[in-house]
This record gives sequence, structure tokens and C-alpha cells, in this order.
Amino acid sequence: MAEEYIVLIREPEWDPSTVSEDDWKAETAAHAAFAQAVADAGAQILGGDALMPTSTAVKITPGRDGAPAVFTDGPFTETKEYVTGYYKIGVRDAAQARELAALVPTGGWVELFPVMDTNSM
Repeated sequence: MAEEYIVLIREPEWDPSTVSEDDWKAETAAHAAFAQAVADAGAQILGGDALMPTSTAVKITPGRDGAPAVFTDGPFTETKEYVTGYYKIGVRDAAQARELAALVPTGGWVELFPVMDTNSM
């Protein structure tokens, strides 16, 4: 593949303990269909995961000028939508990345970022 992209899945906060078995099966099937669409397009899923809710996350502000790092336990109240998962995809070009990102199953939206090739710098 010529290019790599990260697709961030942004949705309202969720609690995995409240998701029914049928809903899990439906979500799994939707993501399997996305994976098949990527393969059918000749592209690749290079990685990806669902993320736990922000109640389990930690915001870290690195230490600066001798001050220690600051750790803030979630949940975070600054926003109503969160990154709930991501995919890393390998595609032939930006147009294909856009087409495939538009197929990601979500109740919110996705953000598409090209991965910087730091090896060529």
C-alpha cells in the first residue's frame, strides 16, 4: 500500500457493561462488514481497537520546566463526544482512504488523518 491513515471513531460516551449481547453481535457484524469492504477494495486494515470509556482513561500533562507531570483521572467533561475506537488502514491514495472511512460503522462520525512518514525525514 502506498499510504497509511488513521480513522478515529468519535461517538457519545458509552458504557460497555450496558450493551446487550444482541447489540454486541450487531456491532461485531457491522465491523466485520467494514473489514470485508476494505479487503474487497484491495486495501488493508493495519490495526485498530475499540477503546474503553473515558472513566477508565487518564489525561497526562507532561512535566515542564522542572514541574512534575499532572495526571487527571477520567471521565473528562470537556466534550460530549469521545474517541471510542480507531482503525489504521493502508490504501492506495487519499480518495480511497476517504471512501473507506465513510464506511466505518458509527453512531457518531469519523476523523481521517494521514500518517506522517517519519522514516523519510
